Amino acid sequence: MTEIDAKTDALVPAWLTVPDIAEKLGVEVTRVRQLIKEGQLIAVRRGENRALHVPAVFIDEDKVVKGLAGTLTLLRDDGFTAEEMLEWLFTPDPSLPGTPAQALAENRGTEVKRRAQALAV
Repeated sequence: MTEIDAKTDALVPAWLTVPDIAEKLGVEVTRVRQLIKEGQLIAVRRGENRALHVPAVFIDEDKVVKGLAGTLTLLRDDGFTAEEMLEWLFTPDPSLPGTPAQALAENRGTEVKRRAQALAV
């Protein structure tokens, strides 16, 4: 897992710990760690105790936001690190409008994936 820098940390409005996510999803902590390992979620180490944190917007009530895993796969295939993915997802894009993370949370994943695919060209 990546240690996050202050610039990227400031882009993300809210974070959840792994136990918080497990509670929201109604699963064991080990299942959340597996989602991170499989690349369906991005987790970074932050805070005084360097605990794993995931952007809160990636969890929609009791499930992972639709389209997130596919978008993360596209970005990873483009060679993005976890920190670079977070920076891209949380940087405002006037053509969306908003950030790619907001668009995913609003079920506009197709638009986000299209932009992620264009990065590879």
